[in-house]
Amino acid sequence: MFFDKEYECMPREALAAIQLKRLQDVVARVYDNVPYYQAKMDDVGVKPADIKELADIQKLPFTTKEDLRKNYPFGLFAVPMDEVVRIHASSGTTGQPTVVGYTKADIKMWAGLMARSLCAAGASPKDTIHNAYGYGLFTGGLGAHYGAEALGATVVPVSGGNTKRQVMVMRDFKSTVLLCTPSYALNLAETMVEQGIDPSEMALRVGVFGAEPWSENMRSEIQDKLGIKAIDIYGLSEIMGPGVSIECVEEQRGLHVMEDHFLPEIVHPDSFEPLPLGEKGELVFTTLTKQAFPVIRYRTKDFSRIITDECSCGRTFYRMEKVTGRSDDMMIIRGVNVFPSQIEHVLMSVEGVEPHYMIIVDRHGSLDTLEVQVEVSESLFSDKINTLENLTKQIQVEIKDLLGVSCKVTLVEPKSIQRSEGKAQRVIDKRKI
Repeated sequence: MFFDKEYECMPREALAAIQLKRLQDVVARVYDNVPYYQAKMDDVGVKPADIKELADIQKLPFTTKEDLRKNYPFGLFAVPMDEVVRIHASSGTTGQPTVVGYTKADIKMWAGLMARSLCAAGASPKDTIHNAYGYGLFTGGLGAHYGAEALGATVVPVSGGNTKRQVMVMRDFKSTVLLCTPSYALNLAETMVEQGIDPSEMALRVGVFGAEPWSENMRSEIQDKLGIKAIDIYGLSEIMGPGVSIECVEEQRGLHVMEDHFLPEIVHPDSFEPLPLGEKGELVFTTLTKQAFPVIRYRTKDFSRIITDECSCGRTFYRMEKVTGRSDDMMIIRGVNVFPSQIEHVLMSVEGVEPHYMIIVDRHGSLDTLEVQVEVSESLFSDKINTLENLTKQIQVEIKDLLGVSCKVTLVEPKSIQRSEGKAQRVIDKRKI
């Protein structure tokens, strides 16, 4: 098993001492080896020797995705290229991708943290792990794969796509753990039903889902339809990939941050001033142990808060609240901040609505418009017109009550919205066209 009690259950004081030593080391390394970081630190008048306690991290400048793009492709690497054994790049972005690199030690550390994560989710060497994250430049597939191997489990490297075949493989190989995006898990559940397969006949008992924000209602939907425990995992390529934090199977309440390797902060999304523990804001990470691509105070644009309550699993690492949205998938509709996950929360609580939807934002004259297209169940779609009209009004009212904006709701027939085979694309913003 990969429950690393020495670190994961370490007293907070001892953990802080390790964090400080590692923070001092990484700040010195980037200052000495990355000219861009040296220039940024010089601009704000801070030297590595100024980091004398953890709170001194606030003296350091932030790193943003724009900094990564300015230094495309390898300008932020802290080691020579002959020490870099693997390169990944961000997926789903426009313009230049963000490029990250790993040394042999980085890959070993990553695999160990993913093994830790899978163990926290309830996986063990006895499991057969169906890995439907995409392989390639995206960090999800290979990151999860190496972690499952480090755990000692049997890995089925299916990657994304070919959903009917995936269902057959899961059934025939008796896979017990599913790794994929939450939207794809629902796609798999739907495909099982279409093929006449009762999900309860599968050997699956737990799923580890990440790469996109998802609501508690979607968790309930996945757990009900697949008959498994649905565990949230968090990561991003700029920090490492999957395995930065994960929920434990005991509580499923907040994601334990691997704090011996990643130092989290929460800052105000507008002023960027540090916020007290427990307050919600933008999540910022500093990598403490990465060699090839260390990052200092990286602004993730993810919204979360730090949970300090003791956890029944015994881990002393702080937890981060489930990410509910990002500032860069946030839509501003008539002056109101709207996240797709908020709309999803409403939809998943309405009986008769399927977990497949599309949000369309447009502008007529000077007025922004919001349309939510959502599938309804087979039985409901063939029901009386007034039933569908009442359902439409119900969803409109609930969205207005929660978000404070009115929207058009369009009920569409089952299976008419394109299914996800990876990270779901939920929003079409026509204002940018």
